[in-house]
Amino acid sequence: MSTGTFPWLKGHGTENDFVLLPDPDGSLHGDLDPAVVRFLCDRYAGIGADGVLRVIEGSKQSYVEDGGDWFMDYRNADGSIAEMCGNGIRVFARYLAEAGLTDGKPVRVGTRAGVKEIALNDDGTITVDMGEPVFPGPAGIVVEANGHQWPALHVDMGNPHAVAFVDDLREPGWLIEQPGWTPAEAFPHGVNVEFVVRKGPNEVEMRVHERGSGETRSCGTGTCAVAVASARAARQETPVTYRVAVPGGSVTVTWREDNHLELTGPAVVHARGEFDRAWLPL
Repeated sequence: MSTGTFPWLKGHGTENDFVLLPDPDGSLHGDLDPAVVRFLCDRYAGIGADGVLRVIEGSKQSYVEDGGDWFMDYRNADGSIAEMCGNGIRVFARYLAEAGLTDGKPVRVGTRAGVKEIALNDDGTITVDMGEPVFPGPAGIVVEANGHQWPALHVDMGNPHAVAFVDDLREPGWLIEQPGWTPAEAFPHGVNVEFVVRKGPNEVEMRVHERGSGETRSCGTGTCAVAVASARAARQETPVTYRVAVPGGSVTVTWREDNHLELTGPAVVHARGEFDRAWLPL
């Protein structure tokens, strides 16, 4: 077993929390073992988080063609690989800024869903250009939870989402387990499921089951999918801005005229330490 220690940090965006592993040249952790990710995310035996963000210089990673200035190697709490995370990338940017790894200008962060441009705002919030939403279909998707069924819209934000409007956010019940869906072939690799209620003009509230993590306090790509689904349901034209409330706070999502989505919200890094490799389950 490897010996020695490695640094870690802990942060959250609207209480969607992550362990960050600084690994500039990609050599410290190699290709993260799923068992290690699960252990670090364990809220009883490990550090506790909804996922792990490995911080690699864009030119030193080998996962995608364009790794940006820095690459976010994101893993879900169950150890599976995820394409993108809207809250995680804001926490990632906050770490880069506080570590002096950016010059204050917009930073290009590479992900498995492409490069995202990020701006740190004077009011402390962080804005991410999340790219364009895609509506892959098929029509007639239905999600099921707690004995109820709802029609859902498939919105792809680099990762898949099924957005369902409900009368009461308590209806879906306990969202630790993955909600079901039909047709089964709509999401061959699983899906993030958002349940949404309207609270007022351009204001919605949501709960989410995140693929590979269970119910979380927030989901950044999910808030974008929800804003898009809400605007489409209301037949609104772009540009349009929504405030999206989640259990961990709120964010704003602007659907611009160029079809890009901007996600703006808070992000903090609030803990750091050293982890002894001898404690790992390998």
